[in-house]
Amino acid sequence: MLTPERHELILRLLKEQSVIKIQELIDLTNTSESTIRRDLTQLEEEGFLKRIHGGAARLQGKISEPSMSEKAFKNLHEKKLVAEYAAGLVDEGDCLYLDAGSTVTELIPYLKEKDIVVVTNGLMHLSHLLENGVRTYLLGGYVKERTNALVGRGAMLSLDNYRFDKCFLGVNGIHAEFGYTTPDQEEAMVKRRALELSREAFFITDDSKFSEVFFAKIADLHEASIITNVLDEEVSEIYSSKTTIKVVKE
Repeated sequence: MLTPERHELILRLLKEQSVIKIQELIDLTNTSESTIRRDLTQLEEEGFLKRIHGGAARLQGKISEPSMSEKAFKNLHEKKLVAEYAAGLVDEGDCLYLDAGSTVTELIPYLKEKDIVVVTNGLMHLSHLLENGVRTYLLGGYVKERTNALVGRGAMLSLDNYRFDKCFLGVNGIHAEFGYTTPDQEEAMVKRRALELSREAFFITDDSKFSEVFFAKIADLHEASIITNVLDEEVSEIYSSKTTIKVVKE
């Protein structure tokens, strides 16, 4: 079977069943495992799929976005693991920006009793920050109901009043070529500006966000560091060659 035919078959199967295994493709195409792996790598680099352990998965839609309630309990163990490590990077006296992300929420309990200041655009963070005794400033702007984030002109103007030691950002997609992306361009602008105003920038995420590409670009890969949970060795090598990445292990 020729390469274009294999690629067409792989993409058709993904449309039908969302996830396919390498062994399934080997059997269907009568080709070697190394050939199938090269096919998946090429299709991932071109933005058609994402590789997962033992196979490949269909990408999410470019503008699809789950609500905060839908995201809150997804991959919760991995989020807590990543958040605890991220909190360990915070020094006494730091000024932080915390983005309105579900993984960022899990970071807040680990900031308890630290002598820090936090600026955030995340409405869902407020109660957690106050409960943990963190000095908090809230951006102005338009409230985006689906993500409980403050965005728009007001948020951008508010951001320009601050400078940060570190910012911790959520993200929907991380891709080796297309960088950090999110479905909403207004949220992308706020994330981008916070990154620019920070001495150090970190995207904290579970491994499900890798190889996903969404509508609005936030930044190129090298412009921030990544903190995530266990990654496939091959995938980890690809991203490590382009930016600083910390894979947190239990």
